Amino acid sequence: MAGGCCAPSSAPTVSLPELRSLLASGRARLFDVRSREEAAAGTIPGTLNIPVSELEPAAFQALYSAEKPKLEDEHLAFFCQMGKRGLQAMQVAGSLGYTGARNYAGAYREWLEKEG
Repeated sequence: MAGGCCAPSSAPTVSLPELRSLLASGRARLFDVRSREEAAAGTIPGTLNIPVSELEPAAFQALYSAEKPKLEDEHLAFFCQMGKRGLQAMQVAGSLGYTGARNYAGAYREWLEKEG
């Protein structure tokens, strides 16, 4: 688990309007870091579910049938149900060298309320 590198108030975030725009343009990769059960109950379309506890797998492509993000990818957005695990995932990704990692602070709760 990553150390407390970033205070929540200074953590890079993405807003719902920005997330909509990035997803529509195909410029973002979105990761649902909730449990598999939570994601199975509903998630944001186009999302890859990777529980926060599994963010550092060596065999990424074999486990998730998706290409592992590149360190230089600009828009890697993480979300959970309320915001805490998304922030944790963003910090883990940052500690692994992913400079474009951001937390969708509104989380699935906001998405469901506004988009669902």
